[in-house]
Amino acid sequence: MQIKLPLSQYMKDDLKNIVREHRRFSGLSQSQLASLAGVGKTVIFDIEHGKESVQFDTLMKVLAALNIRFILQSPVLERREKELAKPNTPSA
Repeated sequence: MQIKLPLSQYMKDDLKNIVREHRRFSGLSQSQLASLAGVGKTVIFDIEHGKESVQFDTLMKVLAALNIRFILQSPVLERREKELAKPNTPSA
């Protein structure tokens, strides 16, 4: 059986579960995490319930409080990183 959901649904479900699991593993209540992250406690509830209107900078505060890194990957970024890593060769 295959369930097809939009990519955004996968990401939303993963994100809410990751935040909830990290918070619980850390022994924090939603209010305690909100206080550590410097956000309102409803923000934690909203993230853990997959609400889509949470602002990116607010989400990043919560992830930082849980020591979760948010990494963007793409072929363009990888190519740029390789180009920046190349040593500069002087032209003749």
